[in-house]
Amino acid sequence: MNVLRLKKREERRIQNGHGWVFSNEIDTEQTPLKGLEPGSPATLTSVNGKFLAHVYVNPHSLIAARVTSRSANEPFNATVLRVRLQHALELRDALYPKPYYRWVHSEGDFLPGLIVDRYGSALVVQITTAGMEHFRDDIIDALQSLIGAERIYLRNDASVRELEHLPLYREWVLGDGVESLTIHENNLEFEVPAELGQKTGWFYDHRESRQAITPWVKGKRVLDLYTYLGAFGLNAAAAGAASVMAIDASETAVTAANENAKRNSLDSIFTAQAADAVEAMRSLFEERERFDVVILDPPAFIKRRKDREAGTRHYGLNNRLAMRLLNPGGIILSASCSQALTHDELVQQMRLGTPKGSLGLQLLATLRQGADHPVHASMPETLYLTGAIGRVI
Repeated sequence: MNVLRLKKREERRIQNGHGWVFSNEIDTEQTPLKGLEPGSPATLTSVNGKFLAHVYVNPHSLIAARVTSRSANEPFNATVLRVRLQHALELRDALYPKPYYRWVHSEGDFLPGLIVDRYGSALVVQITTAGMEHFRDDIIDALQSLIGAERIYLRNDASVRELEHLPLYREWVLGDGVESLTIHENNLEFEVPAELGQKTGWFYDHRESRQAITPWVKGKRVLDLYTYLGAFGLNAAAAGAASVMAIDASETAVTAANENAKRNSLDSIFTAQAADAVEAMRSLFEERERFDVVILDPPAFIKRRKDREAGTRHYGLNNRLAMRLLNPGGIILSASCSQALTHDELVQQMRLGTPKGSLGLQLLATLRQGADHPVHASMPETLYLTGAIGRVI
């Protein structure tokens, strides 16, 4: 097996449980990366040759190795893969009475480079690293046997695969392809267009957040920005909102959101329309439209380190425009799925966006990704979603 040796004093982070090894931490003079096959297994050692972990490598990536096992006698293989999938399944089945959840959350479930979302007997899978791509067939076999999956869709078109020098593709690898997948959440039913879906199709990570807004919406006028398939807005409508206006830039998503409203007999309350969210907020303000509740759940504005400054400004702009649409005493739910933006930084942008002349912003709840997106205690990178519910006075 290949061996990667760390430079002097570079082992502490790995010993403390972190799962990524960066290329500048490896002693490439003693154990060169160049020439290693992407995804191939290796043993990671300290500068004095002490075993640290089993890893898989990619010489083309800044994250040159990812930890797969910390036991010298247990290298990662199909058997270990299956056991970890079983452990992840047991966690979800303990939490959720219906089989609709994120089954595997990559490093959060000690399966780096693998994401699996469950839609009943159908699964949507993303493999994002060369190391996990080597186990593609084993993954499909294990997923099928553990739950009797009838359909498996590989959604391997994430741009991060390009950093791993992997091809982008989508493929039904089990069962006949379908146009849409069904999920049940908070007593609602949603259709998720299989080909449309962003990432793996449905954002299970906000399940608890969508429930958290419901006490504040009864009899209220609600604006749901970046609605996608209508999840937040339809949860609000089902909880007794007087009306919900939903906005999304995608015509296809808006059509699907309105169909989801009809499916749940909420189309008299919920209406989605296609528009750029920022421009829509500006137009609504000029038209003197005001709302009791605004839900602001944009896509990630900070995807890379170089995007941080511009992305933070964009979060600020969105929060400022959203809050000036609130009636006095109005409620805002503001969220971010940019891992680089901390909770305190998001709250800072909310605070800065509070309209002049108001008394201020009351923070009512803190939001984060659901329990089916577990956070690795030694890897803060696995905590990426944050948010808050506030009231402007």
